[in-house]
Amino acid sequence: MIKVEDFQEGKVLLIDKPLHWTSFQVVNKLRWEIRRTFKIKKIKVGHAGTLDPLATGLLVICTGKMTKNIDSFQAQIKEYTGTFVLGSSTPSYDLETEIDHTYLTEHLTEELIRNATQQFIGEIAQFPPVFSALKKDGKRLYEFARAGEAVDIPSRQVHISEFEITRINNLEVEFRVICSKGTYIRSLANDFGKALNSGAHLSALRRTKIGDFDVENAVSVEEFIKALPSE
Repeated sequence: MIKVEDFQEGKVLLIDKPLHWTSFQVVNKLRWEIRRTFKIKKIKVGHAGTLDPLATGLLVICTGKMTKNIDSFQAQIKEYTGTFVLGSSTPSYDLETEIDHTYLTEHLTEELIRNATQQFIGEIAQFPPVFSALKKDGKRLYEFARAGEAVDIPSRQVHISEFEITRINNLEVEFRVICSKGTYIRSLANDFGKALNSGAHLSALRRTKIGDFDVENAVSVEEFIKALPSE
């Protein structure tokens, strides 16, 4: 049976983050359940890499002394699958905000869509979404965005080792990406749309791997709670 000492000495928990939850909410829920179960006041719990609320998939959660390894886990390569919608864009590059531009798509072909991925392989300069939790001058970027304030965001270098189109269904394009830490798939969606002269936004995203950790081995928040010892 799992003991409180196991969590204090340090565990790595693989959680399949549900849709609409923030990564912080998952961490808070697990911390609260561990404290409640073992009747302790404190336990260190943290995650190795944020997922947006509209994304699902792998969250690597560390407890106790394993929280010291969070930075090394965050630095590992990540794999994502998801869906771009061509022909329209949003300010947040995903479905957090409403579509604000639509584009002609008659010129699009399967060959054009598949070939466009090659522009993004390797080291690329990427601008983070203005609707993100990155900080500038002590404020989150999304705070500027929601207030309608323009903000200058510098680009950052990221690395994409694989970018594969797995299915094309009219304007919905399913993909798989393997990339470095710091890559925004929402920004990739927006840039992909620009490359095709058709606009695009992200409609679904799932993180499947972080380094050697695989979402196939992850459990839901509910399954984690059920596995804790009962009173």
